[in-house]
Amino acid sequence: MKSYQVSGKQLVILALVTSVFAASVVTFYDHVGSRLLSRLAGAKSSDQQARTITTGSIAGITDPSVATDEKNNAEVYRVMSPGVVNITSKTYVRDFFAVYPREGTGSGSIIDIDGHILTNYHVVQDAQQLDVALANDHHYKATVVGADPDNDLAVIKIDAPKETLKPIPLGSSKELFVGQKVLAIGNPFGLDRTLTAGIVSGLLRPLRSEATGRLIEGVIQTDASINPGNSGGPLLDSHGRMIGINTMIYSPSGGSVGIGFAVPVETAKIVIPDLIANGRVMRPKLGILPFEMDASLADALGIPVKQGLMVVRVVEGGAAELAGIRGGTQPARTSGGDVIYLGGDVITSVAGQAVKNADDLDKILREKKIGEKVQVEAWRNAKKMTFTVQLMEPPKRAAR
Repeated sequence: MKSYQVSGKQLVILALVTSVFAASVVTFYDHVGSRLLSRLAGAKSSDQQARTITTGSIAGITDPSVATDEKNNAEVYRVMSPGVVNITSKTYVRDFFAVYPREGTGSGSIIDIDGHILTNYHVVQDAQQLDVALANDHHYKATVVGADPDNDLAVIKIDAPKETLKPIPLGSSKELFVGQKVLAIGNPFGLDRTLTAGIVSGLLRPLRSEATGRLIEGVIQTDASINPGNSGGPLLDSHGRMIGINTMIYSPSGGSVGIGFAVPVETAKIVIPDLIANGRVMRPKLGILPFEMDASLADALGIPVKQGLMVVRVVEGGAAELAGIRGGTQPARTSGGDVIYLGGDVITSVAGQAVKNADDLDKILREKKIGEKVQVEAWRNAKKMTFTVQLMEPPKRAAR
């Protein structure tokens, strides 16, 4: 067998060739291989990924466990603020003399490179014109893609170059804890991309939508300063991931007093696909106009139940009417001057869960799907009845 001797010069050349080859392989994988493997594995497109939960580290943000608080604040702001937009809404108001514009401002978060922006419903409510300013000071007209007034959320869209759009990744609000650091970025009082920091002050707070009066579930309370103009902007964790949408403050004076509220990002992740695909959230309804029972009303009507929802009216062609549930027929005037119809069925249970008020019913239906069948227990006069109701979206007809 022949033996080969390798000189020092040849060893150096061999090492150089090997390193160049290894670098080429790494570069090829980074630019081509990873995308090819992602496609083979059925990975989502980049705009879809932007709307899914991000658990890994974000480039440019040091692990908060090894960074100073000041460094973390600066890095989160530098990396994430380009994804926060300033929204100006304009409506036209007519008075006795003329028509004049009225403007409002708010914030929003870019959620994909297609130009979709997540914000509050009340930021864009009734707007006739929407202007969106990016961090590069470029302005774009926006259109409302979809709205969920019950949760005070909306998605709007702009047509901007994809390379100028910096999506904010959606994190998780499932494992938040009181005392956890959070950061808010928004445009309070028109001061664009302002950063405030604080902690989670409370969890699972009940908050009513100002648009519909329905409860928003699981709201996050924070002492990070939130002021008018912050609405719709992101509440971030120390990794830079969105964990809430800043929505409302408690303020006797109109300014921040350290009690702010944010819709949890888990709610947003549920409704965003529906808002983009359908312009609204596909929620099942019973198709009733309810009136909450109390002991005095039950005694006056001779009904043997003291709590529940009296069906004042049913939606024509809705789930309740199709199941045989009846509305009231006896007109009566409330203390507020409204006319209601008494004598309808009184619902006390849906899907095996007690129903004492409208909030109970909303909570139950949030867990159900369109087309699902549920058992509804109700009293008709002094007789207890059970109805099988197939849940559906209410037809676009007036209730009767």
